[in-house]
Amino acid sequence: MESSRSVPRVDVRGPRTVAWVTTAVLAVVLLLAGGSTVAAAVLLGVQAVVFAIGALRGPAGHPYGVVHRTLVAPRLGPVTETEPVPPLKFAQAVGFVFAAVGTVGYAVGVPALGYVATGFALVAAILNAAFGVCLGCKLYPLASRLLPARTTAVPS
Repeated sequence: MESSRSVPRVDVRGPRTVAWVTTAVLAVVLLLAGGSTVAAAVLLGVQAVVFAIGALRGPAGHPYGVVHRTLVAPRLGPVTETEPVPPLKFAQAVGFVFAAVGTVGYAVGVPALGYVATGFALVAAILNAAFGVCLGCKLYPLASRLLPARTTAVPS
């Protein structure tokens, strides 16, 4: 296992800002779904892309993270607490799965699936934003044990 010093870390306030923006987007998706599941599918599809970018690039490349870093972070005091990046990337991947499922639900005329998937993602975003509880991050240790470890091939 890697030492905690070799694992990239990020200021905890960035992911919480991301969670607040995500909360707002997901709430709008649920409101839109009441009038137009097509509009809900489009907005949730955009959020799914945002989750995918966060899962692949981590906090530094996350669209909402870039907004935090350029507009919010300069107005904050010094960093006092950090958290590891890999669990955050995993949490974004989990968010992507829920957003993708919800998008499909709204798009194919199964709004109940869209509501449920969006609702789960919204609850997770609210918990992170308001209380600093990242559900995907809590699942990360279990998932990292269940998923095959990435190995680097050494040329012979």
